[in-house]
Amino acid sequence: MTQSLPVGAADDPLDGANRGDAVDVWTLWVPDHAAAAAARTGVLDAQEVRRAAGFQDPAARTRFVTSHVGLRVLLGARLGTAPQDVVLVRERCGMPGCEKPHGRPAVAGHPGVHFSLSHAGDAVLYALAASPVGADIESLELAGAGLERLARRLHPAERRALDTLPATVRQEALLGCWVRKEAFLKGIGTGLPGGVGAHHVGLAAALAPPWTPPVPEGWAVLDVPAPEGHHAALALRLRDPAGHDRLPTMRTSRLLLE
Repeated sequence: MTQSLPVGAADDPLDGANRGDAVDVWTLWVPDHAAAAAARTGVLDAQEVRRAAGFQDPAARTRFVTSHVGLRVLLGARLGTAPQDVVLVRERCGMPGCEKPHGRPAVAGHPGVHFSLSHAGDAVLYALAASPVGADIESLELAGAGLERLARRLHPAERRALDTLPATVRQEALLGCWVRKEAFLKGIGTGLPGGVGAHHVGLAAALAPPWTPPVPEGWAVLDVPAPEGHHAALALRLRDPAGHDRLPTMRTSRLLLE
């Protein structure tokens, strides 16, 4: 299902889907909403304002401001509070033995609200769920030649799956695998230090071979519809993985900053 959520919407953006294994996903195209976001920069906290000011590239600054205003709009609507009243923190790192607060971003005081933000150029992706979630979007144009270097770091089963594909779809398959990988590593709270080759997340469903191994136990990795030239994915920790025989519910929407 695709719907739009405008700024100021008071309804819970999960609309009842925040129970069980469910996740809501929004996309936003920065040029369409930069002016509206610039008019609402007062919702950003002091740290976000400092980070925005640190960008030397005006386009990068605009992308940061627009994506973070959008995030606060979504979280404010979910919590029934003003976007500027959402307090963002960092969880402890997901790496074993690391207690530093540079893990998943979180909302202070709301352990049942989980979110992830990603952007590739002007395309922004958000995911919101009731259990830990990671999301990633990448552009084939921006990824470029670096994709082949990434391929050598993937899980052995992922490399074997790529080797079965014709050269004409290899780049697409690599990018589809990479966004699944980044989404999962964000979801477990480690980021790339958690090990690109340590976890199997597989290729995008359209290109995955029938013999592909499962994804890590207790998680679902889903391919997300993305703008042309992009690939996107999310990873969701299942709230009740025992006996789980279907994929989580995913609802896709467009976020409108008006």
